Amino acid sequence: MNKRKRIAIVVGTRPEAIKLAPVAHELSRTRWAQPVLVTTGQHGPVVHETLACFGLRAQVELTLPPGPHSVSDLTAGLLSGLGKGLSSPATHAVVVQGDTSSALAGAMAGFFSSIPVVHVEAGLRSGDLRSPFPEEAHRRMIAEVCDLHLAPTHAARRNLLAERVRADRILVTGNTVIDAVVSASRRAPVGDDPVPRRAARDGAPLVLVTAHRRENWGEPIRRIGRAVAILSHQYPEVTFVVAAHMNPLVRTALEESLPGRPNVQLPGPIPYDAFARLLARSILAITDSGGIQEEAAAFGLPVLVTRDNTERTEGIDSGIARLVGTDESEIVAAAEKEFAREGAPWGTGAANLPFVRRNPYGDGRAARRCAAACGWLLGLTPRPPDMPDIPMDLPKE
Repeated sequence: MNKRKRIAIVVGTRPEAIKLAPVAHELSRTRWAQPVLVTTGQHGPVVHETLACFGLRAQVELTLPPGPHSVSDLTAGLLSGLGKGLSSPATHAVVVQGDTSSALAGAMAGFFSSIPVVHVEAGLRSGDLRSPFPEEAHRRMIAEVCDLHLAPTHAARRNLLAERVRADRILVTGNTVIDAVVSASRRAPVGDDPVPRRAARDGAPLVLVTAHRRENWGEPIRRIGRAVAILSHQYPEVTFVVAAHMNPLVRTALEESLPGRPNVQLPGPIPYDAFARLLARSILAITDSGGIQEEAAAFGLPVLVTRDNTERTEGIDSGIARLVGTDESEIVAAAEKEFAREGAPWGTGAANLPFVRRNPYGDGRAARRCAAACGWLLGLTPRPPDMPDIPMDLPKE
């Protein structure tokens, strides 16, 4: 008789696949857990492709009706599907990550079924319920129904304590994306790895650009694109890789604001291992992504955050990230400052200059702590210790 506990891991989006893949691997190494990956269909085939980068595949696959979905329709559909997906066979715990509609629906489905809910990356807060929208509301609602809060940093733990979450239900684990991105960046390319090779342009320094947040749709994303266009003219020796989101509204806005330039690349979705290698050799990231703010820190990579606020305050406090909003002149000025720090014009090998900033997001052992915490919640293993607080004592500019 199989005595392993069935742990449902809810994965709806590419970032969730990235951040939960190390947790699935660590749970599979235990004697007591049977991890079951449940994909919701929120981001479609790219989730399965991303899981495959880590040698994983879904055991339960849900589907969504084709076509665009409002936030309310998406959440309702996910909740209905997950409610059925968790009911049989018996599930002993539900693991959700972050703040997506899939995470919220997974937490609610677990709560409604009286299944313990574990929240990976708990406690992030921007302080503005409508920014990012709807993620800030999602993460606060998840906190109300979950049984174990796995905070990525001590700052996130303090946020939860301020909301009167019980201290004995919070564990500081570090962020699992550090585990994921370092592992992926070290993986040798299998076959053709076209994007990093094409973007390298004979050793040219790289700048990675992404834009996708809902509150930036439309004119803000066009301003980001125009800022990149200006920079590409000013710095023809730099390659700008604009990893356009799969959403056609986002991609169209970027393409319209970025006229053809020989040093601007607009690839489609990039496999995660290739993306991690690209990030590891970049000199700057310009992004509104929360995950990239964390991933970049694994390589000491400075980040210009094209948002008005961020729940990843540790990056701002450590000096590795800077809030610049979406005003094109602000983005250009901030990028010029980073390029000056790099010593433009660059000589050979400059793209590999090491940064000495600390990584405030973890030590690469977050997934191990997450798996051990699940065992503790179910009464099977001792409670693991919190990740040590990482000092952020390097001088800011």
